[in-house]
Amino acid sequence: MQRIAARTGALALTMFCGFSLLVAGCVASREYAIPKDVCGVPAGEKELSALLPDGEKLEVTDTSIVTKSGSNCDVSVDDFPAVSLTVEQVDKFYDPMSKHESFRFTNRKKMAPLPFDGSGATGDKNIMISTSCGLPEADHLVVLLIARDKSGKDVTEHRSDMEAFMVDFVPRVKKAMACSA
Repeated sequence: MQRIAARTGALALTMFCGFSLLVAGCVASREYAIPKDVCGVPAGEKELSALLPDGEKLEVTDTSIVTKSGSNCDVSVDDFPAVSLTVEQVDKFYDPMSKHESFRFTNRKKMAPLPFDGSGATGDKNIMISTSCGLPEADHLVVLLIARDKSGKDVTEHRSDMEAFMVDFVPRVKKAMACSA
């Protein structure tokens, strides 16, 4: 009887350990560090982290989005293009809710009032914010974000994460560019 109990206990322990390893192997993890700067601009770690998937290797293209108008910078995780950022230096305000900008969005909605001068619109995978800058070469800036989500999280949560990132990031872009407005 003791032998049967010992075998049953050993079998139960083996099954539990095997199941634990299986579950642990299936759980994704983040093995890379969140960069303090992204695309030539300091980035909020919490805000950027929310847009990045789990994985082993993070790569940021070396392009600074504040040095040349229209420069694009990408952040990839394990070769998945997670985040793309662009800053355009423009001579006037471009309304993100204008019909001329609708091509950029899927399910476009106006962002709540921003804590800085400007206006923004959010789509399911992207955001456009137009804000003043006050420089001779850039009276205004258009900051564009594309954030691809492969986690399958709720689109409302993804949109909220993108908005939190951009509300934090755009003032940092303006500071990096030495905007006066």
